[in-house]
Amino acid sequence: MSIQYSISSPIVLGPLFVLVLLALMLHARVSKTRYTVRQYVSMLAFAIYMLGVMHFVFFPIDVNIGIYANQTPWYQSIQWIPLLTADAPSFLLNIVLFIPLGFMLPFIKSWIHSIRTAASAGLALSFLIEITQLLLRITLGNGRSTDLNDIIANTTGSVLGFVILNLFTKSSIGQRLLALWESPQGVSSKNMQ
Repeated sequence: MSIQYSISSPIVLGPLFVLVLLALMLHARVSKTRYTVRQYVSMLAFAIYMLGVMHFVFFPIDVNIGIYANQTPWYQSIQWIPLLTADAPSFLLNIVLFIPLGFMLPFIKSWIHSIRTAASAGLALSFLIEITQLLLRITLGNGRSTDLNDIIANTTGSVLGFVILNLFTKSSIGQRLLALWESPQGVSSKNMQ
């Protein structure tokens, strides 16, 4: 049996967005922790950002099975040599894609308070993305490749986002805006390293 079709992002991410909203509302109802409206806005903004990341890194998902399947073995689609095979525009776009992660995570998770933890979070998410892309390639014949350069670029973007936030929180404008915002996890220049 041969199958060939494409899955667009709204088909998956639309219902996923509704599930995220329902999960936030359910969490508000049953949780003993009470969040402010600002905290929910932060969580919702982060969820929308993550849906955007998923849109760019996974979709469209091309399903190619049977005679339509890519005949190149999946392990040949992995870019094993970092930096030497880097495509500069893709590398820069991956950095830009992950800058918001490093900037937003300290507002969502209090343990993100240093370059090391921001890098760890960026590395973990990037690794998860690359493994998922590899599994989609193996199971559905999707044309996305697994690339070590993406992991390096994404981690770099996460660190840059954290550094930008750190510089921002130390500026007078940043301190005034953060005081107005009353961040969910107490992000301030005092707890940034």
